Amino acid sequence: MSSSNEEKMSKKAAKKRAAKLEKLSRKQEREEATSSSLPLPLEEEDESFSSNYGDVTPKSAAGRSWREAVEGKELTEVSNLVEEIVGSEVSIRGRVHDHRLVGKKLFVILRQSEFRVQCVVEEARVGTSMLKFVKQLSHESVVELIGVVSLPKKPLTGTTQQVEIHVTKMYCLSRSSLNLPLLVEDAARSEADIEKSVKVGKPAARVLQDTRFNNRFLDLRTPANQALFRIQCHVQIAFREFLLSKGFLEIHTPKLIAGSSEGGSAVFRLDYKGQPACLAQSPQLHKQMAICGDMRRVFEVGPVFRAEDSFTHRHLCEFVGLDVEMEIRMHYSEIMDLVGDLFPFIFTKIEERCPKELETVRKQYPFQSLKFLPQTLRLTFAQGIQMLKEAGEEVDPLGDLNTESERKLGQLVLEKYKTEFYMLHRYPSAVRPFYTMPCEDDSNYSNSFDVFIRGEEIMSGAQRIHDPELLEKRARECGIDVKTISTYIDGFRYGAPPHGGFGVGLERVVMLLCALDNIRKTSLFPRDSQRLAP
Repeated sequence: MSSSNEEKMSKKAAKKRAAKLEKLSRKQEREEATSSSLPLPLEEEDESFSSNYGDVTPKSAAGRSWREAVEGKELTEVSNLVEEIVGSEVSIRGRVHDHRLVGKKLFVILRQSEFRVQCVVEEARVGTSMLKFVKQLSHESVVELIGVVSLPKKPLTGTTQQVEIHVTKMYCLSRSSLNLPLLVEDAARSEADIEKSVKVGKPAARVLQDTRFNNRFLDLRTPANQALFRIQCHVQIAFREFLLSKGFLEIHTPKLIAGSSEGGSAVFRLDYKGQPACLAQSPQLHKQMAICGDMRRVFEVGPVFRAEDSFTHRHLCEFVGLDVEMEIRMHYSEIMDLVGDLFPFIFTKIEERCPKELETVRKQYPFQSLKFLPQTLRLTFAQGIQMLKEAGEEVDPLGDLNTESERKLGQLVLEKYKTEFYMLHRYPSAVRPFYTMPCEDDSNYSNSFDVFIRGEEIMSGAQRIHDPELLEKRARECGIDVKTISTYIDGFRYGAPPHGGFGVGLERVVMLLCALDNIRKTSLFPRDSQRLAP
């Protein structure tokens, strides 16, 4: 072989060797980047990381990648991200609450209900394109990510969890609009935080009540609101739990009725297939019919409708009623005995089961725990009137208490008896519904009671009239057309046991338990005299 041919072969071999070395070098570079978190060369970045992020739509490549990435993986609740699982790979879902770029690391606060965790997106780990993708995600966008649980070098202050997630994959399931009508962070501020920001010359935004309720789907995302409705849920659970343990049966009564159930003008009237009808102001009449049907002890959790013109901090046109009806053996005090045990049970269960939720509410709406006695205090209406008179208040001894008188009496009771939960009974007959049994010893008064928390009435209860003739007489005296409630009255013509019960508004209980200033805060989508949406 000639020297020229050898030279050509040598050059060809050298090129081949150089190409092989380059290939090995690039492979090693990739391996080192993976093991040491060094960035890949830009020209290979898209190919290596493109399946690790993106907007998930029905036919998108990112959608397919997301399904492949999460297949077989269970979602981990953010609340369960703790030190014990450091080093584990997890898949979590939540909203982009906030993010900030520090060098080539993006710190994302992911929010799931009231829980928050810090997620770290490192350019060296995920590439430049993915970092840019995550950075441009708008607040409140819904994302799902995969990453490794790690322990930060310093304690975290802006999160509920004291671990962080080193992100390897992130997919956006739903982008939020950039033009948010309110920021959850602003809606979650306490009044003290707002006042403090003003003092330091950096006033924080105050979200007004109408803005909150016009955009309730955003307002509900605050930690306090998440906690409030968990507390409300547990109030219902405890209510049911106690009554079921006492032999009560849960029932469901109609909300469309022929005549008003309470009397008066606060009723929503409508046309029912050509017949005049109303939305039930109370399940009262049907609860009593259930007792006449030998159900003996019943309760209901359901909507109540009042055409209230009052636009106050404690009135709603629709609320959730907690109603009870029961046979009485000897005296209406048996109903008060039940109430006196039921509500301390509820208060105690909330303290036991919802300590974190109560603390979360306190952070935005500071309040002191409710003071109540093991044996619920009972005062007669006359005793309450006497306490008010001795304090210099002018009140009608046969009239109802107004809001100011109720609050004043609440203060006097707290000072004297050291309780914020008490009963007032033997109310004047003139201020009670037509079906309330008059007192046997004085018909000016009735076998009825109200219950108060922090100086505000939450409940009315009484023994009911079970004599049809007396019922008709009382209905006429209250201006009710007897024909519209004839089926109700007829239920007592075939034998009815002595009975009574009570009704309480769920929203008002939660409002006063947490010492809130407005009942609308405890209504998921409040309905008052001025609001019918959303």
